[in-house]
Amino acid sequence: MSLWGKLGGAAAGMAVGGPIGALLGAVAGHYAFDRQESPEAAEARRQIVFTMGVIALSAKMARADGIVTADEVQAFGRVVEVSESERRNVERLFHLAQQTVDGYQAYAKQIADQFGEDRALLEDVLDALFEIAKADGAVHERELAYLSDVASIFGFGEADFRRIAARHVAAGSDPYTVLGLSPDADAETIRKRYRALVVENHPDRAIARGLPEEFVRVATERLAAINAAYDRIAQERGL
Repeated sequence: MSLWGKLGGAAAGMAVGGPIGALLGAVAGHYAFDRQESPEAAEARRQIVFTMGVIALSAKMARADGIVTADEVQAFGRVVEVSESERRNVERLFHLAQQTVDGYQAYAKQIADQFGEDRALLEDVLDALFEIAKADGAVHERELAYLSDVASIFGFGEADFRRIAARHVAAGSDPYTVLGLSPDADAETIRKRYRALVVENHPDRAIARGLPEEFVRVATERLAAINAAYDRIAQERGL
């Protein structure tokens, strides 16, 4: 089932809470806390927090460069492959998030609190935001500063942010940074690191850790960037 088909159940049976919960309430009308939350409901709530958090942060990011255009929602739809039947829900959430008094820091903190030590899923959020930021052909300076701040709230250090950003900014980005390696790494280290990253970042892993089906493309794009970085190193070194 698409995430949007779960919104009614979330509104009736779960309290997401925080600014994301308020956003959900504005769309779904009301929600209540179910103290006997089932595993299925808990998983649905995780997916809702993830998706609505990305939408809210994307909407706030649309203002990061001082210009909000009609293309922003369309860009989001292209990145997450929203169907025509669901586009109205996304557009409404997007515009509501732009109008809320809560700053992006509040949304980012709720996502960080919800997913705790699940750094892979937090990285999924950042990758989704980068995909949206570069939808117009480039990640602008203010957008990069915004993303860096969100990454910091998520608990990522500067080196991690550079590694994540290298997958998205400038076609000529350092392939060693993409793989999280030093340029003087030996061939065996490079191969082992690449194989580990392929396993860790396979789209099936993203699905297994609760990434909503609408966002699997994000994981696919990340794996493509990892493959491209390794191919470039392999060609340069003759691996």
